[in-house]
Amino acid sequence: MKWILFFGALIGAPISICSREKFFGDQVFRINVRNGDEISKLKKLVNSDNLKLSLWKSFSTLGLPVDVLVPAVSLQPVKFFLKSQDLDYSVTIEDLQSLLDKEHEEMQHNEEQERSNNNFNYEAYHSLEAIYQEMDNIAGDFPELASRVKIGHSFENRPMYVLKFSTGKGSQRPAIWLNAGMHSREWISQATAMWTARKIVSDYGNDPAVTSILEKMDIFLLPVANPDGYVYTHTQNRLWRKTRSLNPGSSCIGVDPNRNWNASFAGGGASDNPCSEVYHGPHANSEVEVKSVVDFIQEHGNFKCFIDLHSYSQLLMYPYAYTVKKARDADELDKVARCAAKALASLLGTQYNVGSTCTTVYQASGSSIDWAYDNGIKYAFTFELRDTGHYGFLLPADQIVPTAKETWLGLKTIMKHVRDHLY
Repeated sequence: MKWILFFGALIGAPISICSREKFFGDQVFRINVRNGDEISKLKKLVNSDNLKLSLWKSFSTLGLPVDVLVPAVSLQPVKFFLKSQDLDYSVTIEDLQSLLDKEHEEMQHNEEQERSNNNFNYEAYHSLEAIYQEMDNIAGDFPELASRVKIGHSFENRPMYVLKFSTGKGSQRPAIWLNAGMHSREWISQATAMWTARKIVSDYGNDPAVTSILEKMDIFLLPVANPDGYVYTHTQNRLWRKTRSLNPGSSCIGVDPNRNWNASFAGGGASDNPCSEVYHGPHANSEVEVKSVVDFIQEHGNFKCFIDLHSYSQLLMYPYAYTVKKARDADELDKVARCAAKALASLLGTQYNVGSTCTTVYQASGSSIDWAYDNGIKYAFTFELRDTGHYGFLLPADQIVPTAKETWLGLKTIMKHVRDHLY
């Protein structure tokens, strides 16, 4: 396309990786697409290497808006194109770096406070080290209920820890898997998982529903499913999504861990380009972080539920992602998801859309919940947490606890259903 070459020439040389880790003047555009022709035009724009655009919220089957991060150097050509093609857009984030600076200042302030009072503040974002320490604290505070279990390690050899909540001894009781932080920049997922961990131990013996769930089942919670990526978001690039594995023959790093599961691997909605944010990897389970979870779940052999926390968009979805074909249990899963979304909304009025992934957002092969479902774990769900795009991946820390509290009501609804419908 001539306009892509023209805009590339306007921008000049590609931006170095180093300079892209600061986002001065970068903006997030919300672009409304009304039909297939407009989607096609926008895809060509987004796929232009010279513009260095990044999709925050992708093209959707619902006709929802598309959120695109536009570097400062690309603002003028992108605006020119959108206007020339009569594509409606608005700016949702005026200055990305100012949001990042505020987030960083809040984290530094919180770290200083935590050093002085030695308490984990659930209203703040934390480093991997602080999360792992708090997992240890929870296990230490509630030794009869919680234990920290190492299930493997990351590509860069960081340990992967889960918290196991169990009232049973020895046997492989029916179990629930709670997953978070697979995409490293989605900080609200890791933070919500940690609040949830503390909530589980606090409510056992006090909340009849939680108590009865744990009398019958075990819960395994993995708050940081992509440790290397998460550390990288703290030290190098706040918006990093993938793992940090090396790709032979390419200078591009990492694989999208939620395209790496053995569920219609390398199908639609994933890329074979190592530089893509949805690169599926060289083969299913190529990422040691994914394989560690797969191996643990298969060795255990009695998981009944798999829930994966992501952000953002306020969605509650179930299989399939890799096909529009209805899952065998779609009617039941839809009913459970709608009950969970209603429970979630009852606290603060936060509205979630519900449906199968492929029909609700887009096709995505190699996803965790499709793998879980195809491997006999019937109750498989994905939450896309707050918000709907005002802050996107940079949800302010003062929304952590409200997000976690409402999500908990949804999670508890699902877990109660699983408890009452073991198979």
